[in-house]
Amino acid sequence: MNRIGFGFDMHPFISGRPLILGGVRIPYEMGLDGDSDADVLVHSLIDALLGAAGKGDIGRVFGVGTPEVIGIASVLLLERTMKILKDSGYQVINTDSTIIAQKPKITPHIPGMIENISRILEIPPDRINVKATTAKHLGVLGEAKAIAVQSVVLIESIQSS
Repeated sequence: MNRIGFGFDMHPFISGRPLILGGVRIPYEMGLDGDSDADVLVHSLIDALLGAAGKGDIGRVFGVGTPEVIGIASVLLLERTMKILKDSGYQVINTDSTIIAQKPKITPHIPGMIENISRILEIPPDRINVKATTAKHLGVLGEAKAIAVQSVVLIESIQSS
C-alpha cells in the first residue's frame, strides 16, 4: 500500500547561527532560529514522512524545547524518523521539496542536499527532488526574513499482506 505525506516548515533568520539546509552548511551572514539547527528542509521532510505513516509530526514525536532537541543536527532527527518508518513497515519511494527563499542563492547547494537525503532515506538520488524559488519580494519570505519549505513524499508498505 502506498501513502502520501505533506510537510511544511518555516523559520525566521537570526544572527550568530550557521545556515543549514538539507544537512549542508550554506555560506550566509545569518542562520535560522529554532531549537535544533533549524534545517527547514529536513523538518519539512520529517513532517511529510511522519504524516504519510500516520505517526504525527516532528513536534509530537521529538518534542519542542526539550533538552534532546536543543542544538541537535536535524539530519539525526531524520535518521530517527527513518527508524520509525522502518519499524512501522514502510520504505520511501520518492520525495519532492520546494525551498522558498529570497536569499541566499540555494541552487548551487542542492546536489549536496540530495546526497545527504539520499543516504539517510536509503533511496537513489534520482528519487529525491529539491528545488528553490523566491517569494518575488512578497511578505516575510520575500523580504528575506525567513525560509520556508514544502515537501511531499510517497512511501510504501514493505509488510506482506
